Amino acid sequence: MATVRAFPALRPAAQAAPKVSAVPYDVVSTEEARRLADGNPLSFLHVSRPEIDLPEGTDPHGDEVYRKAAANFETLKGAAPLAAEPEPSLYVYRLRMGDHEQTGVAACCSVDEYDSDVIRKHERTRRDKEDDRTRHMLALSAQTGPVFLTYRDDARVDALVEATQREAPLYDFTAEDQIHHTLWRMGRERGRDLERAFAAVPQLYIADGHHRAASASRARAERRAGREESPGAGAEDPSDFFLAVLFPASQVKILAYNRVARELNGGSPEDLLAAARGAFRVTEGASPQPRRRGEISMYLAGRWYGLAPEAGNRGDGPIASLDVSILQENLLAPALGIQDVRTDSRIEFVGGARGTGELERLVDSGKAAVAFSLYPVSLDELMAISDAGEIMPPKSTWFEPKLRDGLLVHEI
Repeated sequence: MATVRAFPALRPAAQAAPKVSAVPYDVVSTEEARRLADGNPLSFLHVSRPEIDLPEGTDPHGDEVYRKAAANFETLKGAAPLAAEPEPSLYVYRLRMGDHEQTGVAACCSVDEYDSDVIRKHERTRRDKEDDRTRHMLALSAQTGPVFLTYRDDARVDALVEATQREAPLYDFTAEDQIHHTLWRMGRERGRDLERAFAAVPQLYIADGHHRAASASRARAERRAGREESPGAGAEDPSDFFLAVLFPASQVKILAYNRVARELNGGSPEDLLAAARGAFRVTEGASPQPRRRGEISMYLAGRWYGLAPEAGNRGDGPIASLDVSILQENLLAPALGIQDVRTDSRIEFVGGARGTGELERLVDSGKAAVAFSLYPVSLDELMAISDAGEIMPPKSTWFEPKLRDGLLVHEI
């Protein structure tokens, strides 16, 4: 079963919501966050990326940063203002990006179910990133950014979500990136019906937000350790749940997560082309955007090339057969010497929302030597890998549109 729980959200006043809401903390650099928040004291980036309010060069993981986050959070509570919902509630959250629309349920989900794999994962987390969000949650006693979950469509859930959308929304605005956000609060009885409907959903899947979920688990463990000898130990606590938005699988959009390499491992463009021809059927003048799985586009020395793996290089099994795996095993590792994309500074990743024009710009400007455009992984592939208890290659999926931080906060 999947547990979704109503919670007394801390949220901004309606007129302040557009100014408070911010892009997720992990999709912008410190410099980008500072620029986005400039002139907007209500931006939640002052809470999620508080180093922007400290001197340039401040270590973003220093103790003073987490103290600043807590101080900025308290300031924002009064300035926005942020007010707690009078009773625990569930919410419906709709995002529109161009002609794409997806509508989910904002709720709290069970840390126990995350720990026991009822909530399935597909990504390996990094300890340093977990450390950061765990410290942030504990400094604020709050979870400020939702985990993006998905599930196989359920007709009962759909009906309850659709009924809620016929009511007046709490928030309805278009953010500066042209993503339209609409949020409704679900009534108590309908919310209880929704909780019962989700109890029949066998699994939830993390689409985006593995580090937030892992950090919620660690924050709960630290809270438990701290109250182990205190009265009420073992009782249910708000930290037993984490903030999430759950979307039906049919509405979720996965974009490619493309790759650029800074240099050619001491070789020339001709050397890389020769290596590619040893593992792929190479065509010149290819489309920058692959049209189907099994096609990879490469931008090198001002030209696009199509790479189709030879029969013996297609990989066997759900992970080895992914295009990202084929590219890694047949070109990035042997030709460019990039063995571990998690740690090698010579490779960078570009979300599909930025388009293939960004790949061309990086190569043409000399900031990268070669770029690879990939066909997106499907949600069925992601779920199958998650169900098998396997881990996808790093940076395999880019989900768009992104949820906003600051619209709903779960206090722990």
